[in-house]
This record gives sequence, C-alpha cells and structure tokens, in this order.
Amino acid sequence: MRQTWRWFGPKDLASVDDLMQCGVEGVVTALHHVPTGAVWTPQEIAARQALVGRMRDGSPSGLAWEVVESLPVSEDIKKQKGDWRTHLENWKTSLHHLAAAGVPVVCYNFMPVLDWTRTDLAWRRPSGATCMRFDLPDFAAFDIHVLARPGAAEDYPDALQDEAARRFAAMDDAARTALARNVVFGLPGAAESFTLDDVRRHLAEYDGISAERLRANLVDFLAEVAPVAEGLGLRLCCHPDDPPFPLLGLPRVMSTLADYRAVLDAVDIPANGVTFCTGSFGARPDNDLPAMMAALADRVHFVHLRNVTLEGTDLRNSFYEAMHLEGGTDMVAVIAAILAEERRRRAAGRADHSIPFRPDHGQDILDDLGRKGQPGYPTIGRMRGLAELRGIMTALSHPLAHGA
Repeated sequence: MRQTWRWFGPKDLASVDDLMQCGVEGVVTALHHVPTGAVWTPQEIAARQALVGRMRDGSPSGLAWEVVESLPVSEDIKKQKGDWRTHLENWKTSLHHLAAAGVPVVCYNFMPVLDWTRTDLAWRRPSGATCMRFDLPDFAAFDIHVLARPGAAEDYPDALQDEAARRFAAMDDAARTALARNVVFGLPGAAESFTLDDVRRHLAEYDGISAERLRANLVDFLAEVAPVAEGLGLRLCCHPDDPPFPLLGLPRVMSTLADYRAVLDAVDIPANGVTFCTGSFGARPDNDLPAMMAALADRVHFVHLRNVTLEGTDLRNSFYEAMHLEGGTDMVAVIAAILAEERRRRAAGRADHSIPFRPDHGQDILDDLGRKGQPGYPTIGRMRGLAELRGIMTALSHPLAHGA
C-alpha cells in the first residue's frame, strides 16, 4: 500500500516539508484554481509538479504527484446539457497532458450539484477535538426551511419533519446562515463555490433526471474517456457518493456494490476503476466494506481510509467523522483485503500492484484547533490517522502474521 497525502497546493497550511516529516511516499493533488470544464495545460501541470518536488529551501523533496484528486466532471457533462461535449473533449485533452507528465491515477466523482455534504464542519467531541458531522434533522431543516425546495417535506417521514421544524425555529439568523454555508461548502479546494440561488438553479436543471438517466450519462462519459485512459496507461477511479444516499431530491448512482458493478460491467476495461472510500461507503449500514473491497479488488485503483460513526440503522442516518480506528468500519479487515489484493497482483505481474491510499479526513486535534485549515483535512489529525493505519499495515505484513 503506497502512502500518499492530499495536498491543496501553495495555499495549503501543510507544506511539502510537513508531508515529508509525516513520512508520506507520494502526493495527491489537483489544479483547484482551473475552472471546471477547462483544459489542464502542460504548463500548469508542470508548475504543480515543481512545487511538489521541492522543499522550502529549494532542495529536492523526493515526492511526486502520483494521484489526481480530482479532475472535476462538469455539471454539464453529468446532465448532458449546455457545453458538455466541449467539456468532455477538454477532459480527454487533460488526460493526455497528465499522461505525458507521468501522473498515472485520476480520481473523479459523478455526484450531482454538491460533491460532499456536511451540516457541521467543526463538531466538538468530548475530548475537545472537532470533526465534520452530517446531522439528518439539521439537513432536513436546511432542505425544507432554508433552501425551501419545492416538495422537500415529502422526502422525510413525519417525525423527521417535526424535528426539522423544531430545529429551524430554534435557530437565529446566524445559525441558519452557518448551516447553509456548511451544506453548500462543496468540493474542498475547488475554484467554484455555490450560493443558495446557484443550488436552486442546478436543482431545477436536474428536474426529470432520474437515477437511471444519470447512470446512463456516467456510462456514456466513461465510454468516451476510459478507452483514452487505457491507451495512455492511466487508471481512472470514481469516488463514491458522500453521503451514499439521495439528497435534495437528486439521484445518487455510486453508493453501493451494485452501483459500481453496473458501471464497471458496462465499460469493462481495466482503466475504468474504483476509488474505494471507506468513509463514504461506511455511511450506509447495508454496505459490507471488507466484502465490497474483495468484490471490487481487481479494479480498485485508489483508496481513502477514514471512519464514521453512524447514529442509527436506517438507510439515511446522522453520522460523524470518527478517528481512523474508531467508528463502524473494521479497518483491520479492510486493510487485510487490500493487502491480499496486492499479493495477488504481484503474483500476476501487474505493474499496479502497490495500491495508493491516503488517510482521509481526520479530527482536528492539538495545534489543528484554531488553525482554520481546510475542513476535514487537519495536518495533525491526518498524521495520527496515517500512523495508525501504517501500524496495521506493518503488523499484517509481518511474517509472524502469516505463521512464519
């Protein structure tokens, strides 16, 4: 398992020097400043590689840009409207430029409108640490009363509607504004941010697009880009929905094993693969993560390791970001399944036998608190997570673990 770290570029509070001191082996980054739908030029790619490759004093870091996260897929492509064909060709051109620069793995997602959703970006835990949280009644309060989406109340059972009304009534204007800001925070590091009117406009444009239609659009997209990636020696990997259930009346098509199986089978070439995110999959109680990893293993090109604690057994639940070895996911079993796949790949002579992973999210602890870093991406919290995950990897890889 190749130990990587998500880095948001020169504005990231964690420096390349910090990454080296955390012991990472490769960097996950993206050209967040380039507008969605535009071409990633060779010059911009080279500039980011140069930043990754140097420490503050100018000496070589020994690190390289190994995974793109993310090359964004425009809303036009997802809806097959507007400038989607131009955006599609630009996406292909960006793949050519990334391949020429030697960046082998490209993560993306196909979530409509909002790339991930939380209601609280700094929820305090009993230890004093903070973490991101999705509170279902608060989200319903946003949907029904703040966004005022037509028909929103029909998507929630009566008891949840009543609790959402109580929550909304208890909020002052500042609390309502903060809730809306958290929900529409969007993709971390992205060039775009959404207002409520932007969200309403996008929702209106998705009216009439069913889950079946969105999945068909994803398959159409992959039928175009995956053969290009295959020819270039790139690996594409789709990130699951976060959370992995419908929100705001929008379809979700990458939440379960069946969802992935349908898309992988529809475009059945090795370049069409999976970003296996334990946090996103783990937010559904019906997802068996070790079994999913085993079932999808051959096409897993990138892994996010994080944990969540669910607060119920329904399909939709409140949840919060737990420490990496806490929460509902059996991280030891998941890592064991990843290591088993790596052994299988080595035996088969596959060049991609070492699967890149990164410690995803994390709780803000120690000096993370008050630093105002990227929500979900604290330096020390992720470093703790990486150390814990590295310990599991080391133990499971030791000869004693195999009876030697």
